[in-house]
Amino acid sequence: MITFFRRIIGSKFGAIFAVIFLGMIAFAFVAGDIEHKSAGGGFSFFGGGPAAKVGHSAITEQDLQSRVQRIFEQQRRESPGLPFAALLAQDGVNQIYDQLVSRLAAVEFAASQGVYVSKRMVDAQIASIPAFHDAAGKFSQTAFRQFLTGQAINEKQLRDDIAMDITERIIKTPAMLGTRLPDGMVLPYASLLLEARQGRIGAIPSAAFVPAKPPSEAQLTDFYRRNAARFMLPEQRKLRYAIIDAERFAAAATPSEPEISVYYTKNKAAYAARETRSIEQLILPTEAAARAALGKPLAASAQAAGLSVSTLGALGKSDLARQTSDAIANAAFAAPQGGMAGPLRSALGWAVIRVSAIQKTPETTLAQAHDKIVEALIAQKQAQLLSDFTAKLEDQSANGATFDEIVKDNGLTTEETPLLVGTGQNVNDPAYQPSTDVVALLKAGFDMEADDEPQLAPITPQKRYALVDVNEVVAAAPPPLAKVRTIVEQQYALHEGAVVARTFADALAAKIRKGMPMDQALAGAHLPLPPSQQIGGRRGDLMRDDKRPPAEIALLFAIPKGAVKVMPIGNDRGYFIIQLQQIAQGDAAQVPGLVDQVRGGLKDVVANEYGAQFNRAMERDLGAKRNPDAVARVTQELKRINGGSAAQ
Repeated sequence: MITFFRRIIGSKFGAIFAVIFLGMIAFAFVAGDIEHKSAGGGFSFFGGGPAAKVGHSAITEQDLQSRVQRIFEQQRRESPGLPFAALLAQDGVNQIYDQLVSRLAAVEFAASQGVYVSKRMVDAQIASIPAFHDAAGKFSQTAFRQFLTGQAINEKQLRDDIAMDITERIIKTPAMLGTRLPDGMVLPYASLLLEARQGRIGAIPSAAFVPAKPPSEAQLTDFYRRNAARFMLPEQRKLRYAIIDAERFAAAATPSEPEISVYYTKNKAAYAARETRSIEQLILPTEAAARAALGKPLAASAQAAGLSVSTLGALGKSDLARQTSDAIANAAFAAPQGGMAGPLRSALGWAVIRVSAIQKTPETTLAQAHDKIVEALIAQKQAQLLSDFTAKLEDQSANGATFDEIVKDNGLTTEETPLLVGTGQNVNDPAYQPSTDVVALLKAGFDMEADDEPQLAPITPQKRYALVDVNEVVAAAPPPLAKVRTIVEQQYALHEGAVVARTFADALAAKIRKGMPMDQALAGAHLPLPPSQQIGGRRGDLMRDDKRPPAEIALLFAIPKGAVKVMPIGNDRGYFIIQLQQIAQGDAAQVPGLVDQVRGGLKDVVANEYGAQFNRAMERDLGAKRNPDAVARVTQELKRINGGSAAQ
C-alpha cells in the first residue's frame, strides 16, 4: 500500500489532487487543541520520556498529557461537572494517543516524499478560523494575538500545527477515495435494516423493595461519600456583562439631507420607471410542434403533449433574459398583454410564450423615497459605528484594560447574573429564567478562564453584543449533605431496594426461561408490579436519523430468539426483564434503492478502514515504536490531577 501511495503522490494526478483537495479543506480548529512542537521537529517541546517514536520525531509523555488535558477541559466547558472518569470510560486517552501517532506518521511520511504545505495555505486557514474574527466577522490581528497569549503559544507553533493538520489530510485522503462495494457485500447489511423483532418487557421497580427502616446517620453518610458523584453540582459562574446595541448610535447615525440626496443619485437606477412582465412558457421538442401551439391555449397544447406550462412572474427584461434567453425576453417585451410569441429557440427545445400580465411602475421621486433612504442610511451608519465601537473595546481589552475600566471609559452599564451553571440554570432558584441576552452570552462566559480579559459575545450579529467578564467561579463539587439530605435518603432507599429487586428479577427470569409466560410470572409475585408490555420494531426504523434506540430495545436486537435477559433500568430504579419472542428476517433485494442507499453509508466505513490500514502501513514503513507503559503513566497522572484515584 505504501508503494502505491508513493506513486500517487509523485504522479501528475497526485499534484493536481493535492491542489483540489486543499481548496476544499474546511479545517475545524478547536481552540486550545494545539500541539506544542520543538524547533527541531516532532513533539519534544515539553521534554519528558518518549510515549512514541515515529521516524525522526517523538511524542513525549508531557505532549500526550497536555493534549488529553486540553481536550478534557474543552469538554468540561461544554458539559459542566463532567468527571474525568467519563473520558476514561470512552477510552479517551488511548484514542487521543492513536491520533497523535497517526498524525506524526503522516507528517513524517509526507516529508519523506517531499510533500510540504505552503505559507499561503496556512495563511488562508488562519484567516478562516472563527476564533480569530472580530465582532463584524472579519479576521482580527488583535483576536489572533489574544488567542496566542491565552493559549501560551507562539505564532510559529500554531502555524506548524495547522500545517501538520493539512499535511495529514493530503496524505490520507487518497487512501480513502474510490471505494466501490459490490452488491454481494452490501446486501446482508441492507437486509439487517429490514429485520423485525418482537418481544416483551417487564419492570421490577426498586420502589417495591425499599426498606421500611430509615438508614442510620453512619449509613447515610457512608452512602453519600461513596456516591458523591451522583449529587455533584456542576461548575457555577457569576457573569458580569454590558450590552452594546446598535440603537446606541441612533442619533449619530441620522443622515443629513445632502447625504440622502447623494444616496438617491448613486442608486438612481433603483428608483427609475420600470416595467415588468409575467409570462407563461411551454417548451416543445420540435419547431413544428411549437408553431402548431401558436394561437391555442397553452394549457391545452401542454396536456396534448404530456407536458406542463411554466410561469415566470413580474420580471424585468434583463432578469427575464437571465432566466430564459435574450430572444425570449425581447419577444416577451415586444408582445402586447395576452399576446403570444414563438417558436423561440431555447436551451431545452422550442418555446412558445404568452404575456399574461404587464406591470408598469412609475419613477420614484426623491421625496417619495426619502423615508426609506433614511432607514437604509441609518442601518448602514449604525452597523459601521457599532463595528468601530466593538473594535475599540477589543483593543482596550487586548491592551490590558479591565472590565470595570472599559465600562467606565465607554459609558456602558454593568449587569450581573446570579450563580449559573452552563445551561443557564440557577441551582439555588429553580424558578429563575435567564433573559435572552444571558442565554446568548453563556457559552462565551463559560468558555473563558476565570482570569481572562473581558470578551465580546454576539447576541444579534451586527446589531447587539455583550462585553462579558467572569466575576465568580464556584468549582464543581458535591453540596453539603445537609442541603440534599432528603434526596440522598431517597437514593439510599432505592439503592437498597435495587439489591433486592435484582435477586427478584433473576428469579422471575429463571421461571420465564422454563416456559412460564411473563405476565403469569409477574402476577405470581403478589407485588404491585406493572404488567408487561410488547416491544420491538424494525431495525432500520429504530435507527432512523442516527438516533440511538433505548438500551432495552437495543438489547432485543442483540440476543437470540427465546432468550430472557435482566438489565438495570438505571439510577437504582430497578430492573427490566426482556424476552425476545419473534424474529422476522428482511430481504433488501425486494426493496428498490435500499442496497444503493446502504452502500453509501458503508462506503464511509470502508474508507475509514482503508485510512486506518494506511496509517498502520506508514507506521510500519517508518519503524514507529509505541510505549504503552508511558501511556499508562500519563493516564495515572491525569487521574491524580483531575481528582480521580491513581489506583483506580
